[in-house]
Amino acid sequence: MSVLNSVVQKLSKSVWVVIGMGLLITIAVGDYITGSEISFSLFYLLPIAIFSMALSGMAGVMVAFISAAIWLLIEVLTTEDASSFVHLWNTIIRLGFFLLPAILLRAIEQERRLARTDPLTGAINNRYFTELLQHEIDRSNRYSRPFTLAFIDFDNFKTINDTFGHTFGNTLLHSFAEYVRSNLRRTDYVARVGGDEFVILLPEADEKAARVAVTNLFRKITHEMNGRKWPITFSVGVLTMNAPKISVDKILSTADKMMYSVKNNGKNDIKFATHVND
Repeated sequence: MSVLNSVVQKLSKSVWVVIGMGLLITIAVGDYITGSEISFSLFYLLPIAIFSMALSGMAGVMVAFISAAIWLLIEVLTTEDASSFVHLWNTIIRLGFFLLPAILLRAIEQERRLARTDPLTGAINNRYFTELLQHEIDRSNRYSRPFTLAFIDFDNFKTINDTFGHTFGNTLLHSFAEYVRSNLRRTDYVARVGGDEFVILLPEADEKAARVAVTNLFRKITHEMNGRKWPITFSVGVLTMNAPKISVDKILSTADKMMYSVKNNGKNDIKFATHVND
């Protein structure tokens, strides 16, 4: 399944839509031309699988209904002596046949998403983020493209929990993750890597772009917290890299130390740095 996912991710969703629709139309035409003597039922599973894996399980379910409707139309046009009951019965059986793989792939998709997501905040979890960061390191080394990592920690979060309760603390974490996601590019990632620790991965962001992006985000988040009258601030360590010759753990550790340097010097600030290979 992981091999299939990597193949699917090499093409954009719009390309897979074109491929899936082209396959569905081709299969429908072939089914109509050959008539009821030759069954094309197995071939309809191909576009269903494509839409399920490349878009979503719900898209696969929709294509399953469309495929059953196409098959019904072809059967009505090519079969003269079948009753309405027979058409209805066959359509229901075929729909069930089409829905099984679509529902299965949707369940796999949801299970995979849950395995990659922090249940409280909806952000990416630490394990999946580590995979993404390693992928970004490899890509940076191959193409010599920069990327930036921002390590964010809530200031005095334990005091917030002790004063306002853990329910408020959980709400704060969830709201923070949602707000950060809504203010990032679609190509950026936010992950929860600890109790009140988050990291943001900014692909293709050099130090100049990272300064602008993180400073604006920091300002917006601070404004949002003040607007809600939530007594919370943040310490942030921002590390920019280009073709780094260090490991995932070393990158995270370096950004983490930068964040703690901010904490030790008054908190509620950002520290920027660029990693230089030895």
